[in-house]
Amino acid sequence: MSTDTAAAHAGTGGGRPFDLDGAWRLHEQVAVRPERFGALLYHYGTRRLSFLRSPVLLTVVRSLADRPTARQACAQAGVRPGELASYRAALASLAESRMICERSGP
Repeated sequence: MSTDTAAAHAGTGGGRPFDLDGAWRLHEQVAVRPERFGALLYHYGTRRLSFLRSPVLLTVVRSLADRPTARQACAQAGVRPGELASYRAALASLAESRMICERSGP
């Protein structure tokens, strides 16, 4: 499970760790194209392309807006506790590339 821009750590730019307990969503300028291997994400604003090399990661990304936290989106998608660090790193990479963003409000 990874993205093509996978971070070597679970940070989000400015040295801040990715907040699994925060509310996240897919950025409104990102299009998702499901594939057998996972999905392609294209950001129309930055013109960046990311590969999700896991159908489970695609499920997590798609459910972020429907779950109170990224941790709950991971749990709902079937991510086991031992896998959470890898998914945290992948989500951090997606946040750094602005494919996902924090959401405000409930």
